[in-house]
Amino acid sequence: MLDAHLPAGSYRVVEARDPERDRSAGGSAYSPAVGDWRSARAGIYERLISGELGEDGTGAFLVWGDPALYDSTLGILEEVLARGAVEFTYDVVPGISSVSALVARHRTGLNRVARPVQITTGRRLAEGFPAGVDDVVVMLDAHQAFRRYAEEDMDIYWGAYIGTPDEILVSGPIAEAAPRIERLRAEARERKGWIMDTYLLRRNAAEDRPVRD
Repeated sequence: MLDAHLPAGSYRVVEARDPERDRSAGGSAYSPAVGDWRSARAGIYERLISGELGEDGTGAFLVWGDPALYDSTLGILEEVLARGAVEFTYDVVPGISSVSALVARHRTGLNRVARPVQITTGRRLAEGFPAGVDDVVVMLDAHQAFRRYAEEDMDIYWGAYIGTPDEILVSGPIAEAAPRIERLRAEARERKGWIMDTYLLRRNAAEDRPVRD
């Protein structure tokens, strides 16, 4: 991205190791664990800003996707400011979220006429399908919560590494698509060492089914 949009030699890259997060924490311990992790990141951000930027310097954090959607960068910067050790102003440049890219690549919309859509996490989907909606976008699903709904009358629109040369797309009735997604996801994770995926679950209401004589 930098090579494509900035002249060579016009910037420098500063790297810092991300702190480990307690991923075993669940239930009521989940939010405190995330809070501790964010505070640890705030300490690193504070050090980078104070140590790597001069008084009139400009820096940027490159955020995957959209910093307003399930990303902690903005909250961490506010925590750094609240600590009072460094002062700065910042702007947010919106990116193309994986949600937008997902439905574009599948050539569908997020919702249907006069109906709402909800964006949630795999952790929350595992607790139950959200009430009052038939179209649910799921992010951060490390445990493939969609499997819980494999017997439901739903379609799934799934994508991994969306917008990159490694992009993988699967769509169709969830009963048919779920096993294929599980296999492709496991193969991709083994091959690359990481995976970022997003999907849309669409419940088929009676009025959406084709009429047959």
